[in-house]
Amino acid sequence: MTFATPSVYKQTMDAIMASGQAGAVFPHAPGAVYGPGMDSGGTSTGLVFLAGELEKQDPRLLEPLTTITAPRDIDMKPGGGWTSITSNVFVDYGTSGSDEDSIMGSETTNIPVSQANLSKDVFKVHTFSEILRAPLFDEQKLQQIGKSLSSILDSGIRLHHAKMIDRNVYVGISKTGTYGLVNSPLITASSAATGAAGSTLWSKKTPVEIMNDINQALTQTVINSGWSLEGIANRVLIDWANYAYISNTPVTSAGTQSILNYLLENNIAKNQGQELKIFPLSWCTGAGVGSTQRMVVYRKEEEKVNIDHPVPLSRVLTAPNTGTVSFETVFASQFSQVKFLYYSCAEYVDGI
Repeated sequence: MTFATPSVYKQTMDAIMASGQAGAVFPHAPGAVYGPGMDSGGTSTGLVFLAGELEKQDPRLLEPLTTITAPRDIDMKPGGGWTSITSNVFVDYGTSGSDEDSIMGSETTNIPVSQANLSKDVFKVHTFSEILRAPLFDEQKLQQIGKSLSSILDSGIRLHHAKMIDRNVYVGISKTGTYGLVNSPLITASSAATGAAGSTLWSKKTPVEIMNDINQALTQTVINSGWSLEGIANRVLIDWANYAYISNTPVTSAGTQSILNYLLENNIAKNQGQELKIFPLSWCTGAGVGSTQRMVVYRKEEEKVNIDHPVPLSRVLTAPNTGTVSFETVFASQFSQVKFLYYSCAEYVDGI
C-alpha cells in the first residue's frame, strides 16, 4: 500500500485553494489510500480547514457530575423575603399550686392554675451572592457558533448554589458556625453495639444484629420524645459502602431477600404504622467519632426539622461595566441553617 507524499498534498491543496475547484482530485499511484494525515506543510495550506469541516461535534456541553440530595432529606420552607434571622416560638404547659393532679374534693380550696411558658429559638440566615461577568466580545464570538457565554455561566452559578445548599443541609457552613443533619453537637451520638464477631461494623454483623442497631436508635427517639410516637424516627442515612453491603447481601443462603428489604419490612417503626426509609449519603462517610462511619436517624417532617428558603436564587441587578467591556449580573439568594425543632427526634450511631 502506498501513500501520497506531503509534497503531493501540498501541490494539490495549493491548486484547490487557488482555483476554488472542489472537484479537483489527488494524483495517486494505483491502489494508494489517502487518510487524514497532516504535517506542518499540510496545515499551512488548508488541511486544518478540511479537518474542521469533517469534525462531528456533540452540541451539548458536558457539565461536572454531581448529585443534589438535600430536597430528598429535609423540608424547605420557601418565602419570607430578605431577612437577617429566622425563628420559632415554643410553648411548655404546666400548673401552679400544690396539687399537680388537679383533682379536687368537696371542700378543696386549693385549685391549680394553668400556666404557659413561651420561648423562642433564633436561627441564622445565609446570604449567597455571586457575579456573572460576560465579556462582550467573548459573548459575540460564542454566539457565532450557537452558544451563549451568559447561559454557560448562569448554569455554573446555579450548580454552585445547589451544592452550597446541599452542604448547608448536611454539615452546615463552618465559617458561620452552623451545623447540619449529620454533625449537630446537640444530637446524642452513641457507639454501635458490638456483635457476636467482636466488631461494631455492619460488614461483620448478622442481619439481626444490624436490625438491632436500627431498632435501638428508633427506640431512643421515642424515649427522648416522652414515649410519643410523633417523635419516632422515620429516616435513616448511612454511608455508601454500608448501603451497598445491605443491598447486595442476602439475609439467608437462599438469597430470596436482601438485608435492606429485611430491615425495611421488620423495623419497629414499620410495626407502629410508620414508613422507614433508608438512603445512602456520602456525608456520612467518616462523620463519626474517630472518623468512623455514622448512621443518622431522624424524623423527616417539617414540624421536626426544616430549613427556611426566604429568597430563591434570583438575578437582582444587571449593569454594563465599561472598564472590563462586559455585562455583569449579580445573583443572590437566602437560606437558613438547619432548624432542628425537636432534637429528641434524632440520634447518631457511630462505628457501623
